[in-house]
Amino acid sequence: MVSLAGGLPAVEHFPSQAYGEIVRELLCDPESMQYVPSCGELKERIVEVMRRRGVECGADEILVTTGAQQALDVAVQGVLNPGGSVAVERFAYAGFREVLAPHAPRLVTLPSGLDDGLDVEALERCLLAGARPSLVYVIPDAHNPLGVSLPRQARERLVVLAHDYDFVILEDDPYGLLCCDGEFEPPLAALDSERVVYAGTFSKILAPALRLGWLRLPASLVETFAAVKEIGDLECSRLSVLAVVRLLRDLDLERHLELLRGTYRRRRNAMLEALAAHLPAGCAFTEPGGGMFVWVELREGVDGERLLQRTLTERQVAFVPAAAFADGADRSAPGNAARLSFSRLEPEALREAVADFAACI
Repeated sequence: MVSLAGGLPAVEHFPSQAYGEIVRELLCDPESMQYVPSCGELKERIVEVMRRRGVECGADEILVTTGAQQALDVAVQGVLNPGGSVAVERFAYAGFREVLAPHAPRLVTLPSGLDDGLDVEALERCLLAGARPSLVYVIPDAHNPLGVSLPRQARERLVVLAHDYDFVILEDDPYGLLCCDGEFEPPLAALDSERVVYAGTFSKILAPALRLGWLRLPASLVETFAAVKEIGDLECSRLSVLAVVRLLRDLDLERHLELLRGTYRRRRNAMLEALAAHLPAGCAFTEPGGGMFVWVELREGVDGERLLQRTLTERQVAFVPAAAFADGADRSAPGNAARLSFSRLEPEALREAVADFAACI
């Protein structure tokens, strides 16, 4: 099978050798396997990463988490009251929907544009009509699954609405350092420090198995969120914490990021070229500025889930149909769309896989 499905980073760029050498050295000291007394130095390194992303903050605003998935879970538990509501786009990261599911919140479902993402004007109309979400979830850059990025004006308006209507913005930013064309706009956390909870991760820029992410928090939420995180797993792996500190200390991060961006740029371009060449009439696709995904709108009458069965059976090509990102109870969400990932395959393999995908349409 050839997979255009999972958003998996390019394994050839994992710092495996450096990590292995660091871990071997750390294991000479049994204390590296002990409980974590502090993540202080890692927080300082994260502050440097945040500065690179355009956000000025202090180590006391950082909460280290076991991956960004835990960061999202902690944010939901720390903000959402029983019976509360959450605003989320019609097509949203499936992992966030899984975080929400046990809490059964009331959902305010928002449309997204295929050019610029979250429809902030639609959110404002919902607020004017009486909706009162305590949390608004957004991936402003290289959106998963759409691949689009939020314009500066929309970011600024979203922050104003958060203050006016007393909600927290949960900004999920796994791809913000993986812009293929220059730089993304500054994140929401760069515009506001009171209403934005920022979730970051090392999974996309170092390696997923390190299982380390972070939250940048308003001062008023630090204590509550730290308590929620401690209930969940007590603390992060000390071995991972120490190893990532060493990696960030020794690694030329800017050079490493440029290597990643160059790889994803070539792969993205190959996918976009193949889609333009092979998609039949009636289809459309987004052109992401970075990240890992392209969203394809299929022509009328083509169901994404049925198409997946055909591509698997006839061409051994996998992708993720739109239904995976929609609220299962929202029957109005269209099913004739697909998310394709370009992160794992070399350009020629991507061209062949896209041609097979298009042939099955």
